[in-house]
Amino acid sequence: MELDYRKKLKEIFYGNNKKAYVHSFGCQLNVSDGEKIKGILKEIGFSFTDSPEDSDIIILNTCAVRESAEERVFGIIGSMKKLKAEKPDLIIGVSGCMTAQEKNLERIKKSYPQVDIVLGTSAINSLPGLIYEHLNSNRFAYDISEYADFSCRAEQVRESSFKASVPIMFGCNNFCTYCIVPYVRGRERSRNSQDIIDEVTALVNQGYKEIMLLGQNVNSYGKDLENDMTFPELLREINKIEGDFIIRFMSSHPKDATKELLDTILECDKVAKHLHLPVQSGSNSILRAMNRNYTVEKYLETVKYLRERYKDFSLTTDIIVGFPNETDEEFQDTVRLIKQVEYDNIYSFIYSKRSGTKASEISDTIPEEVKSRRMRELLEVQREISDRHYKRFVGKTMRVLADGKSRKHEGFLTGKSNEFIIAEFEGDESLIGSFVNIKVTDSMNWAVTGEII
Repeated sequence: MELDYRKKLKEIFYGNNKKAYVHSFGCQLNVSDGEKIKGILKEIGFSFTDSPEDSDIIILNTCAVRESAEERVFGIIGSMKKLKAEKPDLIIGVSGCMTAQEKNLERIKKSYPQVDIVLGTSAINSLPGLIYEHLNSNRFAYDISEYADFSCRAEQVRESSFKASVPIMFGCNNFCTYCIVPYVRGRERSRNSQDIIDEVTALVNQGYKEIMLLGQNVNSYGKDLENDMTFPELLREINKIEGDFIIRFMSSHPKDATKELLDTILECDKVAKHLHLPVQSGSNSILRAMNRNYTVEKYLETVKYLRERYKDFSLTTDIIVGFPNETDEEFQDTVRLIKQVEYDNIYSFIYSKRSGTKASEISDTIPEEVKSRRMRELLEVQREISDRHYKRFVGKTMRVLADGKSRKHEGFLTGKSNEFIIAEFEGDESLIGSFVNIKVTDSMNWAVTGEII
């Protein structure tokens, strides 16, 4: 039935110069979902535009991690009321994590009549049927069901010609108290390993140079499958694929960062020597309140194991500042952890209350100015570490995937090294999308600079 809808829509749209505007908010999994939505729209006859005003269909692929992100999207939807009045045949759709919450579906139904279609996170394959239903009835059509079959049977329209994201699993079982993801993405569901390997093989054969494996917790890959692979086994199989490419992945949960996984990263030549390992806090009491299921001591064992075996191994992390009722001493525990680990970079956020999570039920007594002061202190500490830490690469040779032009210096390119370090170097635009070796000549607290050799 689904393929019948696609066939019928092709008859309606092909050759009529119909344009689609698809905008994805939030994480890389959302971006990947947006590329799949584009694949379906391309298959049924749409080309793409960067202008909502020039489009015949608009899909806003939403994020629900923060309530501010939701309100931003509602603001954008509201602003499209005028556009819909000017173009009554315009189809407006909302997809992504925001739509998985029943309250948001009801809010759209009640207050945003300009929206024609709502699509859940695992219902992307339902898009042709929803479009057809709306065209034939001129009524609101939606599907927010959770499907076990979450593959997308369409060519994926990727944003890059040399970097590709490949989801290997969806959902999360961890229920961190601050996080809405398990409620909007569902429980963990892993893709069949052979499907993943076949997809990566095809991408490498097409010339893709960076493969990013995606999941809310990639370390849990395969636990829900019978007689299939673990994540380390999957990495080793992808590493065997012939071709010149680099393998990256995110996100990793510290509680599942086993020695088998760490050994695999270190031993596989195509797997990047970088690990994004979100610690969130350096205080065991805060980690318990977050339901993170590891201790600072266990986390540091992982760091020690990596750094002892690979001196230049790169580590990045996420930090939440100002979790409800975090004391000054608990915050200083985080500062001490950062100094001890010496991350190459941190991604830090002031805690934002998210309704629907356990943490949102906690009465928070920390003034906002205290949270802001702590954030400034944290960033200052990390700036000093990065400034000193990046100096370890000066004089060494880095293999870098050139991915764009420098925004600051004419005639220079930027890229990321095996260690996920930003590098800037002089080079021709023709090098974008290829690997180059550079000798590092200088460092800053956010990047290194060098010369092609």
